[in-house]
Amino acid sequence: MAYQPIENYGIIGNMRTTAHVGINGSIDWFCFPHFDSPSMFAAILDDQKGGNFQIAPATDGFTSKQFYWPDTNILVTRFYSPAYMAELIDYMPAGEAVKEHGRHEIVRRINIVHGILPFRLYCKPAFNYARDQHTVEIVNQGANFHSANQSMRLLSKFPLKPDSDGAVSAEFVLHEGETATFLLHQIKPGEGLIHYTEDSAHEHFKKTVDYWRHWISKCTYHGRWRDMVHRSALVLKLLTFEPTGAIVAAPTCSLPEAIGGVRNWDYRYTWIRDAAFTLYGLLRIGFVQEAGQFMHWLESAFHDLKPDEPPQIMYGIDGRRKLMEEELNHLDGYRGSKPVRIGNAAYDQLQLDIHGELMDSVYLYNKYGAQISYNLWRRLRNLVNWVCDNWQWKDEGIWETRGGRQHFVYSKLMCWVAVDRALRLADKRSFPANRSRWVIVRDQIYEELMTKGWDRNVESFVQCYDSQTLDASVLIMPLVFFMAPTDPRMLKTIHAINRTPSEGGLVSNGLVYRYSPQHYVDGLSGNEGTFNMCTFWLVEALTRAGKEHKKYLEQGRLIFEKMMTFSNHLGLFAEETGLGGEALGNFPQALTHLSLISAAFNLDRSLGGQD
Repeated sequence: MAYQPIENYGIIGNMRTTAHVGINGSIDWFCFPHFDSPSMFAAILDDQKGGNFQIAPATDGFTSKQFYWPDTNILVTRFYSPAYMAELIDYMPAGEAVKEHGRHEIVRRINIVHGILPFRLYCKPAFNYARDQHTVEIVNQGANFHSANQSMRLLSKFPLKPDSDGAVSAEFVLHEGETATFLLHQIKPGEGLIHYTEDSAHEHFKKTVDYWRHWISKCTYHGRWRDMVHRSALVLKLLTFEPTGAIVAAPTCSLPEAIGGVRNWDYRYTWIRDAAFTLYGLLRIGFVQEAGQFMHWLESAFHDLKPDEPPQIMYGIDGRRKLMEEELNHLDGYRGSKPVRIGNAAYDQLQLDIHGELMDSVYLYNKYGAQISYNLWRRLRNLVNWVCDNWQWKDEGIWETRGGRQHFVYSKLMCWVAVDRALRLADKRSFPANRSRWVIVRDQIYEELMTKGWDRNVESFVQCYDSQTLDASVLIMPLVFFMAPTDPRMLKTIHAINRTPSEGGLVSNGLVYRYSPQHYVDGLSGNEGTFNMCTFWLVEALTRAGKEHKKYLEQGRLIFEKMMTFSNHLGLFAEETGLGGEALGNFPQALTHLSLISAAFNLDRSLGGQD
């Protein structure tokens, strides 16, 4: 089976895990039971050994399209030709549909709209990233797959035939008006055969629709680009691990930042930075409950921190600390992009910026969500005191470079944010704090950034001290109220970044590189695509500058509108976009979608009643 472009996938999920469904009807990525569990299907990382589950017409000459059932995370893949039309509906039950039977499963349902159509089903598990062997047991109405650590059942009303490679297949014909439902679920110890009917499957479908529509109805955003904002919110909800409130950065691992390159990372964990930004994005559009769940996770993760100990930059979705990185050399990687990595060695990096994102999100949650507890404040106060003691250290920075520590400007900026938000929060709630020291440190950081973070020759804030390398992360300065958006230094920084790479800038056709690897050694070989979050940050910087200079607002809107065209057919974004418009990196990515929400919110507000 040939590789699908990354942008050819939609996702379904149940706030515990997700599955990636290609426009060809194949599930090519599925980890069970959780986001960071070993994969059962991983054809997206190895089209020969990875395993997949495909349902598609057993004929040639058809066209396929995908769309989401309105206001849900239920995916519809439509197959059609002049002679027939069929719809494959994929989803994981949510809400009342799960409460009734307590199972977490994938439901695949085929409806024949018109005509007669032969189908082929092919299901080949490859447990534990294709490292574990399994046996196949054909049973009444389906097949059981047994590996050393997991057993799964595929329910089918059509007979399944085992293959020699551990797969099962079936061929069947459906007529106009007929439906067929297939369930994939875990076999619990002592569990007998589950009986289901088309009627019961339809009831679960309706209850799942109700769950998603009820959830998205709480969205308070009604401005321009509402469909894209709603889709982004639905994606962020899918990336929330419901049992703990943790938020994963992306549901995939090792999708490459450049085809054939080595920049392939596992994003199925909770970065403090990503989750804090996500909390901000959800708060802006009315989803207070999810923000509260993340705050509870945060309290649990910080429970055992010592007073002089900073938090890790990332944790497992269950709060675990060690995320040992491993290379799976038996897998070829997406289109030959090796190595395939699971785990993430960056978990023990020092990234000073996370304190700023964390304190900013807590400050906003206390303002727009619910008031934080004194116990949490005590832990946060310890973190701010740690920042005051250690902000002058070098670190690995927001981009998790592996080329050695530097005095990154963004890291210092977010240390300023950490202290500033702590001061605001302490005053707002009258919390006890070492205010006099915090004010002194906050001002010291500010002065140092204005002297060492600014380069007179480049006329821009730069990536790190004693460097002339541009970095798009500094575009966040006006967003965090470090600097007025129309301050001459900020406008010059925007101008420097908003030039083509050939002119020394970071922008190509409106898309923004996070930095230029040619001008900064990040410890990794190869190149990468433009960074989608940074493009939205440029939109926001221009939007805010546009309050006094209309040309910036018009430019920001144009870049935003163009950026919308780089989503896939379902409104989903990866981490990066290649020069050919292709999706690169893990997919979909939380940072991209939350920055879309923020950019849309502020751009729409600035445009006001304009057309």
